[in-house]
Amino acid sequence: MTASATSLESLNVAVAAAADKMGENFVALDVSALFPLADIFLMVSGRSERNVQAISDEVEDKLLESGVKRVRREGRSAGRWVLLDFGDVIVHVFHQDERSYYDLERLWKDCPAIPVEQPVEQLEN
Repeated sequence: MTASATSLESLNVAVAAAADKMGENFVALDVSALFPLADIFLMVSGRSERNVQAISDEVEDKLLESGVKRVRREGRSAGRWVLLDFGDVIVHVFHQDERSYYDLERLWKDCPAIPVEQPVEQLEN
């Protein structure tokens, strides 16, 4: 099994939204073969609690605008690890310290990575 086209579109929206709020260290995994409840995990880091909250708010807003409904949100108030469940796509926004401590990439290492293309800011002359 592989991630659906709809899931990949949602992933692109989430990556662009997180990048707009200075998200870092993007990793997307196709978990569809091992996790029947979702197709993709997206992991992104923020440098502070406020940054984590801003990233998660922007991802949620942009996915909602694109018609993807949120199933669940956890951890926003603490700003250390926010989990945004959109059904087929689950976004983990970590404070950089929590990211290295929990190391989800290691736990899901058997899942193939999905190339993530972060938007490149255009410099104005």
